[in-house]
Amino acid sequence: MPTDASAQSQSIAASPARNRPDSELVRDVRRALARTPNLHSTAIHVQARRGVVTLTGWVPQRAQVQRAGSVARSVRGVRQVINHLNVRTRGASGH
Repeated sequence: MPTDASAQSQSIAASPARNRPDSELVRDVRRALARTPNLHSTAIHVQARRGVVTLTGWVPQRAQVQRAGSVARSVRGVRQVINHLNVRTRGASGH
């Protein structure tokens, strides 16, 4: 039986946007997530619209949900992060 635990949706304002194209934000957030130690980012999907970044997918630990949100907020030009990441333990079946 899957042991997914939905993270609360976080909508947290960050520093003012610098009007960067959404495609750049997606690229830079993905890179920042990939470089973050102790963060399993391969199942994190990143979308951006007008500086608002949405994270979806899953991570193996609850602490990584918050870490991913913080990393995304730290990227220059991100105005807001909506964090819809779920926690899925290794034994849970996926798609």
